[in-house]
Formats: sequence, C-alpha cells, structure tokens
Amino acid sequence: MDLLPRTITRPVSRLGAAAQNALEVARFGGLSTEEEPSPYEVVAEQRVYRLRRYYPSNNERSAPPILLVPPMMLAAEVYDVSSTTSAVTILREHGVDPWVVDFGAPEREEGGLERTLADHVLAVSDAVDRVRELAGRDVHLAGYSQGGMFCYQTAAYRRNKGLSSVITFGSPVDTRLSMPFGLPEQVVAGAADLLADRVFRASALPAWASRTGFRLLDPVKSLRSRLEFILRLYDRDALLPREGQRRFLEAEGWVAWPGPAMADFLRQFIAHNRMLEGGFVIEDQLVTLADLELPILSVVGSVDEIAPAPGVRAIRFAAPRADIYELCLKAGHFGLVVGSTANTVTWPTVAAWALWRAGEGELPTDVEPVPDDQELELSPAVRNRVGYGLELAGAVGSGIARSAVRTTRRALRGAREITREAAGQLPRLIRLEQIQPSTRISLGLLVDERRRKAADDTFFLFEDRAYDATEINERIDNVVRGLISIGVRQGEHVGVLMGTRPSALALAVAISRLGAVSVFLRPDGDTAREAELGQVQRIVSDPERAPLAAGLGELHTFVLGGGGDPRDLGVPGTLDMEQIDPDEVALPRWYRPNPGRASDVAFIIFTGEGEGLRMSRITNRRWAQSAFGTASSASLSSADTVYSVTPLYHPSGLMMSIGGAVAGGARLAMATKFAPETFWDEARRYGVTIASYTWTLLHDLAEAPPNPGERHHPVRLFIGSGMPRGLWRRVQERFKPARVLEFYASTEAGAILVNISGVKAGAMGRPLPGSAEVRVADYDLDAGELVQGADGFAIETPAESVGMLLARVDPGEQLNSIPLRGVFAREDAWLATGDLFRRDSDGDYWRVDSGREVIRTARGPVFSAPIRDALGDIPAVDLAVAYGVLPDGGEHEVAIAAVTLRRGHQLRPRELAVAMRSLPDDRRPAIVRVVDRIPVTTWYRPVTGPLREQGIPEPGPGVQAWYLDSSGENYRQLTDAAHRRLAKTAA
Repeated sequence: MDLLPRTITRPVSRLGAAAQNALEVARFGGLSTEEEPSPYEVVAEQRVYRLRRYYPSNNERSAPPILLVPPMMLAAEVYDVSSTTSAVTILREHGVDPWVVDFGAPEREEGGLERTLADHVLAVSDAVDRVRELAGRDVHLAGYSQGGMFCYQTAAYRRNKGLSSVITFGSPVDTRLSMPFGLPEQVVAGAADLLADRVFRASALPAWASRTGFRLLDPVKSLRSRLEFILRLYDRDALLPREGQRRFLEAEGWVAWPGPAMADFLRQFIAHNRMLEGGFVIEDQLVTLADLELPILSVVGSVDEIAPAPGVRAIRFAAPRADIYELCLKAGHFGLVVGSTANTVTWPTVAAWALWRAGEGELPTDVEPVPDDQELELSPAVRNRVGYGLELAGAVGSGIARSAVRTTRRALRGAREITREAAGQLPRLIRLEQIQPSTRISLGLLVDERRRKAADDTFFLFEDRAYDATEINERIDNVVRGLISIGVRQGEHVGVLMGTRPSALALAVAISRLGAVSVFLRPDGDTAREAELGQVQRIVSDPERAPLAAGLGELHTFVLGGGGDPRDLGVPGTLDMEQIDPDEVALPRWYRPNPGRASDVAFIIFTGEGEGLRMSRITNRRWAQSAFGTASSASLSSADTVYSVTPLYHPSGLMMSIGGAVAGGARLAMATKFAPETFWDEARRYGVTIASYTWTLLHDLAEAPPNPGERHHPVRLFIGSGMPRGLWRRVQERFKPARVLEFYASTEAGAILVNISGVKAGAMGRPLPGSAEVRVADYDLDAGELVQGADGFAIETPAESVGMLLARVDPGEQLNSIPLRGVFAREDAWLATGDLFRRDSDGDYWRVDSGREVIRTARGPVFSAPIRDALGDIPAVDLAVAYGVLPDGGEHEVAIAAVTLRRGHQLRPRELAVAMRSLPDDRRPAIVRVVDRIPVTTWYRPVTGPLREQGIPEPGPGVQAWYLDSSGENYRQLTDAAHRRLAKTAA
C-alpha cells in the first residue's frame, strides 16, 4: 500500500527526472543515447575533404554507388544523425552503396577558412572520380540544400562525365525566388554584394551564426521545439529517439562557412543568380547548368520555407536538356533528409531510383517526370529586372542639367518621374553630362576603375575562359610597357590589325592608357589605304594577320598574342612583342597612366568601301557618351553579361558592347563569329543577359529550328541598331520576355537616340540624356543643303515632316567632318549626320533614309525605310529592301522593293495594297518583286547594289513581281506593257 497518493508522487518523480535530465543536458550538451555511428572507412583524404565509404565490409561492386554531399554549414553526419534516422543505413539496407564527402569543420582544419567555392566543387569532382574507380561504375551524385547546389555545379563542370544521375534535396536554383523575410530582390542582391565584398572577403561565418540564422528563418517553430523538449525532460524514453537529431540541430551539426567560399556563393548565386542564368566560374572555367544532359531527381518540400518550391523547381529552366523528375513531400527543409518522412519516403525512394537507373527495378511510384512545358515562364519580376531598368521616362529627351545646381534639380525631378531602378542610373547620366573638354575620361581609365572597385570580379569572358579585372589590367599594363619599349608615345597613331581575342582588347585599352590613338584597320577592308588615311607608322597585329600587316609597305610591324613561348612568326622584319620582358622596361618620366582628355581623339575607325570609304575620329567624349548611354539605357550592372559578336574595329563592338560593359560594370563576353546553331549554348555558358546585334544578324536565329537552350533563356535584351521592324517583332515574339533595345548613334557627332519603351517597333526613339542635342532641319534634297528662313537660319521641321538630322557639337571638338556654323543661332555649331529623319507628334524620331540613298522618281523623292517597314509588317515577308533603278537613257529612277518570303508562306497582291496604305501614294514603290535572297555585308547590313544592277525586273515564267496600277492603290501582276510604261515614265 502506497503511503502517499500518486497525485503527489507522480509530479515529484517527474520533477526529479526532469532535473536529472536537465543537469545531464547542461553538462554534456544533451542526453546520452549510447548510439554508435554507422561504420565507415576513410578511403581518401585530401586537402579539402575526406571520402567516407559506409559499411565497407558489406560492399558489393554490383550495388549502385551514391555519393552524398553535405552543405557547407553542416557536418557530414547530416546523413547519419542517429541509428533511428540514418540515410546511409537506409540506403545500404535497400541495396545501394553509400559514400559521403566530409569537408570537416573548416575552423579546425589547416587552411580550412581560406577555402573557396571552387575548392568545394573541385573536391566533389575529385570524389566522383575516386568513387567511380573503386566502385567500378558511374555514380549517383546527391546533395542536400547547398550540397545539392554543389552537385549541380559539379555535374555541369564535368559535363556529365562519370555520373548516372544527380539527386538534390531542397536545393534552390533560382535564388531570387527564395528571398528571406519577403525582402525585395534588389535589396537582397545589393546586400549580398556588399557582404561578399566588405565582410566575407576575409572573414568566415562562424558555426553559431549559421545555427542562429537557421532558427531565425522560422523562430516560432524553433521556440516551439525547445519548449516541447523542456516540457518533456521528465520522460527520457520519449526524448531519446529524437535526441540525436535535436543535438545535431542545436549544436553539433553546424560548422563554419569559409569566408572566400561564402563571398563566392553570395556574389555568384545570390547577387547574380548564376545557377539559373549560367556563366558561373569554377577555376576560371565558365560553367552552366544548361550543359546537364543526365536524369535529375529533385526532392521538393511543399512546406519548405528555407528553399521554397518555386526556386527549387527552377532546375527545369536552368537545365533544358536534362530529364527532370520530382519527388514532392509535405516536409520542411530539414525534414527532407532527417526524420520520419525521410526514413519512410525520401531514402527508400532514392534507393529505388538508383536501382531503376541500374535497370534493376521500376521508377518509384512517388516520382513524377516533370513535363517539358515550353509555355511555362519565369516570374516577370524575376526575368524583367528593372523593367529592364531604365525606361528613363521623364529623363529621356529632357536631358540632365549642365551645371551642378541644375543637374541636381533636374535629377531630383526626373527621379520622381521614373522608377526606383531608373534613379539608379542617374549617377552615370550625371557623370556623362558633367564631362567637359578637359575632363580626364577614356577607355583605359574606366577599365582601371573596374580594377580599383572590384579587382577579383570576372570582367572578360572568351572561349569558355574567365578573366578577372586584376588579370586583365596586369596584361594591359604589360602591353603598355611593350608599346613604350618599341617607341610608342602619347598622341601617336597606332594601327591595330586584329580579330577578336583577349590580346586585341588588351591592346586597345593599353593604347588608351598610354594616351595614344588606336587606328582600327579592317582585315577585310582596304587595309593599305586605311593605314595611310589613319597616319599610321606602326601596326600591331595578331599572328594570323602578321603577313597582311607586313605587306603594307614601310610600316613597322609587330605581333601581339598567341603566348610568350619562342616561335617563328614566318614574317621577316616583324617583332614579336610577346618576347618583351615588361619587368625590363623602364617607364619614362613622361608616362602618366590614362592621360586622355574628353576632347582628345582616342580611336579612328573606318566604314564603307571603295569611293564610299569613310574615316571617323572618335574622341574620348564621344566614346564615353556611347558607353554610358548604353549602360544607362540597358540598366547594366555587375549582374549582367554583355555578349558581343562584333570585333573592336566595328563601331558597334567598340562603342556599344565593349563601352557599355565597361561603363556599366558588366561582364564582357566576346565571340569570334556568330553562329545560330551555337548561340544558345554560348549564351547559357556565359550567362548572357544582353546580346548585341547589327542589322539583320538575328535573322537566322529567329528562323532557326527550336533549340532546347532557348527555352527559359537568360537573355533580357537584344541591343543594337538597324534591325528591320518585321524582324524586330519576330525576335521579341519568339524570344520573349527578351526585348529589343534599338539605338541610333552617329559615329562622330555624338547624337544618340534610343528606343527604350520598345512600343514603336522601327522607331529610333528619343535622345539619351547627356548625348548631343539633335534637331531635324528642313533639307533641300535636290540642292543637297539646308533650307534657310527669311532670317538666314535653318528651319526646324514640324512634326511628321522629313528633314536632315543635325547634332550639336562643340566648336573646338576634333572632327573629321566640318561642322556647320550659325545654323540656328549665331556662333552655334552643328554636324549633319547624313541621315533623313522625321519626328512624330509624341517626340519619337524615325529614320527614313540616308541622304545618299533617296530614290529620286518622276513623282518626287521616295524613302526606303518606310517601304521596308510597311512590307515587313506582312506576315509572309521575311526581309525587304527598297532601291531605285535608273533605266537606260532615263532621268528619273523607278522605285523598286525586293522581298524574300518566309518558309511556307506566299505573298498576295491584296496584302501589298493593304500594307502600302500607310504611305502617301507618291512614296510607294512602283514594283514589288520576290527574290531568293537579299545580299548582306559581313556585318549583316542589307545591300541593294547587286539587286540594282539587275535593272527593272521583266515579267516571265516563275517571276513574282507586281506593279502599282494607275489608281495608286492596287498592285497587279507585272506585264510586258506595264514594264514598258514604267521605263518610259522614268525617261
């Protein structure tokens, strides 16, 4: 018989048991479970990791091997937390051979806190090779959380070699869909960049900080778990089954993140989201998940708040060639790999997956193939960063003030009118507006600024290799010393004869840093004449073009690029600059890096052929206007990669792609040629967000068969000039949500127009703030001069009227063309661009023709661009051009349009009539003909010379041609009578 009732003894005994258990927890960190870890053998020990093989005595070579990778902040024991929740044990019991990568505790390893992200990826790759060799078969690579990200990265780095599949558990691919506490993407991205540069560059994240951060992500759940543990301290038997898991999460499972690895992670995958977009860098090698072509099993937690399902499921966007499968569980982040759900579902399913891949079972019933849904698109908030940024809204066309006070006042007013992202562009626009003739500004200076601001950031990408700002600038400084050693001085004109390669960029920047002038000679042009016009004394070429350079007469020729090993160039009298030791070159006292002023000529480029050859002098100010204008219009940042297919000697490559990337802090990727069949592979590998074009360059890409790489691609903007309106619309439709950003930039005058909104396809847009002021002046086409008013000044045209586009210039600026003086006011100076424009009632500018290419018919001038645009609106039309043909003995030209047709389409006369209604009847083509192809230049500009030489098309079998009848409204099949009448009318 009990002396005391149970109502009294039970609480007392519970209190005593709770006190005893609490004391044990306080002394030893937890309750003793007397559990032993699963047996393993360390089969390899390297600088960064140890390779564990579990259950080594039971291993069979026939069992499929699975290599488990922990996240950086957790110990390898996450896969063997306790005997009741051990991934390795469950896998072994289900016939799979488990291996684990053990990174150890970096804070306790020699050099552990200095590890980089690449160190971890290379370690996992090395472990794959070792497991594959010992197991005798391909490996299933699996990882939890950030360990799964390592698996994706390693598989892509290896290009799938040696892997049977990749398995991830709660591993986000689109980190912008996993913003903590619902913070805006840009805030988190900016904070990640700041932390990477200012905090983790030299400091690690301690284990306690990781543990605390994990708790704060779900503080209610963390507090509830602690309370439940305290309230049940009296019941040891109930606590013991989960004690190993609790101790792991509370203390023992956490390790420090090495600072450099954390900085890499924050910069590449949080701030720049390169897991999704591609172009992340591992040991200077460019890597993209788009290269994954193996089965992927993604385990998703439907209630995972640390790695939300949308961010994890984005693997379908990042790896379009992979077969994606999904196992969706109602579990939180940790519950995916530890706990009851993991024990009963996760690990048995993973084992069944591995056996299925080995041909030893069926696909697990809970695993679902992810359909290839081409219509599924990324969140607009994710893909259309900054509405691609600027919209410049009130800022475009209004300009920025020219004094400090006016600049501030108007900038503030503009900031109220435009988006938050647009406001971020104001510092660039203000800097551009404040450039005076004596301001120090140059390509060399801006590249040097990149080194000072972000020395370790990737700057240049070429042929799958990444170069950081420090490497690039070291190469540039060495080339400067080489130039000095061969006698180049400030102000000298140096010929540059190179294709696209890193040395070409280094040379151009080095010449700028020296204060000399780069004369870009075209390998496919009249090189001898260009060298003469450019007043070149020395030519620096690449090895491939050394014979061409040496054949230009008495000029001194030098070779740069191709490595520093001794070699025979095979060109007598040519000096190999790679053999110059920069350490042996003493810098002269006159040398000052980046001396270039805004008014100094920096580059000379050539356009046109034969009698149309034109030389343009580009000042530092003109180059800076284009560079900052591109960066601002495209809202470029360090998260962007600009892809340039045009070489340095092309104005587009020099002033827009290279200039924009340098001024915008973006990465610059250069390609040796444009190939539609490889474009999307390169875009994914480089992580291209901005792709440049010229004229019809994107035509073959828009008409190419579907490519897996284009689905959910990272490109947000195609930027360039000259794209026909019909092609523009097809590009935007096929590659949405990417948009076309069309520029117009006069080579010398500094006029920059940009169509930022993209609403009016074909329009050149409005003047960019900070660029030259432009006006459209009444122009007499017959006399070839401006029309003067009664006061002797030029007349600005009203809206919708055609005139010559003029750009205001500084009277003292060095120009190849002679500016007009006293145009709209006394002492002003304007340069005629040579292009005819109209300005619509909204203030947008439209180019209608070049002054030299206007078709002069008996009814008056006919402009080619409006005809091309109108025909391009017809669905059947692929490309279109308009040109004039002068019949034998004729005084006036016949306006002819030539079109090519899209595959599987036919052109009907009714469609021509409808399309031409947008034009006045006297500005419609007299004949529209279908041709097999429209010739283009090397850089895809349509040319009409070969078509013009064919004369007026004659009717006949197989000829598709229509003429404008006497009503001026309808087009009819071309006949012999119509052909004769047109020739007679022209006479």
